[in-house]
Amino acid sequence: MLSSSEQKLINIMKNRRCKIPLETLISIIKTTAKEELLPRVAKVAKQKKADNSLLTEADIAIQKSIETQLKQLDDTILFLAEEMSVAEQNAILAQKEKAIWILDPLDGTTNFSVGIPYYAVSLALIENGETVLGIVYDPERDECFVAEKGQGAFLNKQALNLDSAVADLGDAVACIDLKRLPENMSMKLVKQQPFRSQRSFGGVALDWCWLAAARFDLYLHGKQNIWDYAAGLLIYTEAGGASCSLDGKPVYLPELSARAGIGASNSALFKKWTDWLNITTSL
Repeated sequence: MLSSSEQKLINIMKNRRCKIPLETLISIIKTTAKEELLPRVAKVAKQKKADNSLLTEADIAIQKSIETQLKQLDDTILFLAEEMSVAEQNAILAQKEKAIWILDPLDGTTNFSVGIPYYAVSLALIENGETVLGIVYDPERDECFVAEKGQGAFLNKQALNLDSAVADLGDAVACIDLKRLPENMSMKLVKQQPFRSQRSFGGVALDWCWLAAARFDLYLHGKQNIWDYAAGLLIYTEAGGASCSLDGKPVYLPELSARAGIGASNSALFKKWTDWLNITTSL
């Protein structure tokens, strides 16, 4: 007999325009990651892109493989990935009446290129301008995070529900990327350090998923693009998390505008975190 979590996971497909079975999508992501990523960890040539981030042959190989497989299953869904031109990405996002896959073939490329085991493949489905499905797969730990709008979030088929008991900022572990924040905010964080301990892992998709799993308590990242956060943010939200950007508005926008991300492992802590950061939310 299926558990309630497994039954809820099976029900994910019922109200989606995309009728590809969820297990098929998960299999595509997991198999491609294992075949294209694991043999290449710390063994690939890398080059700098215009924004100074890295690109490896693994990014391209995964993107091509997943795009081909998804289009074979349903060629009516548009496909947008990080390693496409800005013009292509904007043209795809402008077609708001169509469903769109959003792929980050390798989130955490720098980690991957030097052998740090914190990277993932991230796939989201956008319908009517909102994220309705997210899959983030970590091949190093064989952890697959999944969420569908209104249906909850799961890690390897087990439900994620944020119920962290951490009540005070001073007891919290924070995941903070300092270099992309406004200088005054970075300096305030460095000098005052309102949390117990601070980490920075270098992979946005997994950051949101680990926050959803309460592996840390506070989150702050100053600049992430739609392919970075689309799937992970949905997973965190469906686990019960609240979020906003530095302007106090939602993180998600169905466009290429880079956004900051703020979150916490429970709603009371989120309020204290945004208050400390002097962010007035409109959520």
